Amino acid sequence: MTTPSSIRLTQTAHGGGCACKIPPGELEEIVSGLVGVDSPDLLVGLDDGDDAAVVRIGPGQAVVVTTDFFTPVVDDAYDWGRIAAANALSDVYAMGGRPIVAVNLVGWPREVLPAELLREVLRGGLDIAREAACPVGGGHSIDDPEPKYGLAVTGLVDPDRLLRNDRARAGLPISLTKPLGVGVLNNRHKSTGEVFPQAIASMTALNADAGRAAVESGAEAATDVTGFGLLGHLHKMMRASGVSAVLDAAAVPYLGGAREALRDGYVSGGTRRNLDWVRPHLEASVDEDELLLLADAQTSGGLLVVGEVPGAPVIGEVVAGGEHTISVR
Repeated sequence: MTTPSSIRLTQTAHGGGCACKIPPGELEEIVSGLVGVDSPDLLVGLDDGDDAAVVRIGPGQAVVVTTDFFTPVVDDAYDWGRIAAANALSDVYAMGGRPIVAVNLVGWPREVLPAELLREVLRGGLDIAREAACPVGGGHSIDDPEPKYGLAVTGLVDPDRLLRNDRARAGLPISLTKPLGVGVLNNRHKSTGEVFPQAIASMTALNADAGRAAVESGAEAATDVTGFGLLGHLHKMMRASGVSAVLDAAAVPYLGGAREALRDGYVSGGTRRNLDWVRPHLEASVDEDELLLLADAQTSGGLLVVGEVPGAPVIGEVVAGGEHTISVR
């Protein structure tokens, strides 16, 4: 007899977490030329693929609007809910804002998975939202062949202290607020069932303090590192800002077990697509394995900030725009 505790949620979907995103190059081609209603109050829209939309609603105040959801990244339903909620809230923090309300987004195979598992997913999301002091006001659900969960989040931000991905300036350092490696560890978990508490702890950690520290330090450019990997998100930021980055591979932090998971072949298709997309814009003196780790598709990763963030390692610097958007040394 199948019980909720014996169900491996990662086996119910073809992908997992942010690694199941539509590839960046393909997505950019899809949205190219699509134009919505023009508004002088739309401060951040579709142009540079930033983390959220931002609309000015009055003097000194703007609304941040975002949504994020994905298939199971871990087998534990409660942890999946926590990870998905932290990941969705991260987009608001990456813009320098604070979340004020969220609603659930649910796809659930009713005839396949018990309702009590969905309750655990929602409980996990609610607990993370409570930690963020963000009320969850309901949501929307559909019967879906694969389970999916996430949040639509609304936040507030001071438009004069907005973090965005097109404000990187040459001469400034680049900081990373969480270690990389959850992608290869999650892929190993999906394949073997091994549990990695260090990956779960990283993915459920809110980026609230990091976002606040970035704003208080005077940073103007930031993004969070999710499904397109560090290289993909850094490339988008440098391209949008018209500058380049020099990355010190040795300074990039990784979770324990990440290099072993890479060595043993637990690299997702999403990670390989990330590297393929960035490669034409990349100059590197490190080997392919190092590049795969830097392109590793993250779920609920840290903030990539142009500027120094207390307690976060500096992993590179912004330089004047050149032939390549990223040089890895």
